[in-house]
This record gives sequence, C-alpha cells and structure tokens, in this order.
Amino acid sequence: MVQKFEKATFAGGCFWCMVKPFDKWDGIEKVVSGYTGGDVENPTYEQVKTGKTGHYEAVQITYDPEIFPYEKLLEIFWQQIDPTDAGGQFQDRGSNYRAAIFYHNEEQKRLAEASKKALAESGKFKKPIVTEILPAKTFYPAEDYHQDFYKKNPKEYHEDRAKSGRDEFIAAHWKN
Repeated sequence: MVQKFEKATFAGGCFWCMVKPFDKWDGIEKVVSGYTGGDVENPTYEQVKTGKTGHYEAVQITYDPEIFPYEKLLEIFWQQIDPTDAGGQFQDRGSNYRAAIFYHNEEQKRLAEASKKALAESGKFKKPIVTEILPAKTFYPAEDYHQDFYKKNPKEYHEDRAKSGRDEFIAAHWKN
C-alpha cells in the first residue's frame, strides 16, 4: 500500500503548545513548528514576534488521512485553543498568536467550516467563535530550537505551559 500524506496547518497561539497534542497519534508523520499567513519571506522568530510580519505561529502536520482523518485533526485543534479570543491565545497576546485554520484544499475548507459551525451551535461557549478559516500560504519552518520544544526542553515547556492558563481553560471547557 502506498501512503498518501496530506498537510494540515493550524495556528493556536504559542506553537510550542500545539505540537504535543498532535505528535502522539498513529497516522501523524510529523509536526513542524513554523510561521505562516504573512507576507515576509523566510521570517525569523525575532521578526514574527514583533507582530509586524502578518505571520502566525503555527504547526504544519503531515498526516495519512486513511489512518487519521482531517476531522480528527480539527477535533484536536479546537480542544487546544480559546476559539472566542481574537487577540491571541492565553498569556500570548498579539496578531502572531491568533488562532486560525489554514486549509490546503476545498475539502479541508468545507470540513473546517462545518466543524466551526458545529462548535458555535454546541453552546459550549457563550461568546462567538472568532477563529478564522483561511487559505494556506507558504509555511516557513521555525528555527531548529523551536522544533519538538516539549521534548528538548521539558522543564521550560512545562513552566511556560503552566503559567499560560491553557490547561485550566481546556479542563474547564473540554471535560471529557
């Protein structure tokens, strides 16, 4: 059997916190931290964190849709973010930390829009779902020290995540 991998790209605030939730599943080939959505070519972390490049911190997932369908990726994504916050995610504020789904084809767009609508209609959140669904643009991998940060720097990763408020938000909104 020939594996046919596809790409999915999600922005959910700090990319360090967006790798681990996707990294542990069969059918996920790799998860890369990087930058997308802006107009600056080959941006650096220092440039992106100024908020002036138009880029989001994001993760790009290479996956086998036969083993791990896009719908499951969307389900995991929504459970990592505050979809009602247009100004960033948790302690990380600014345009580079906004949440977004970047679709790579019309099927991903359709599925993302349907999942957003279902979440909005679920009544889980009192405020509107503001996470954008945007066409994928060039994805620039982040510097090596950002890749697999939770594995390479577990102490710093856990400290940063603990003070972010992300885990408390997830526990409060996604109990199961």
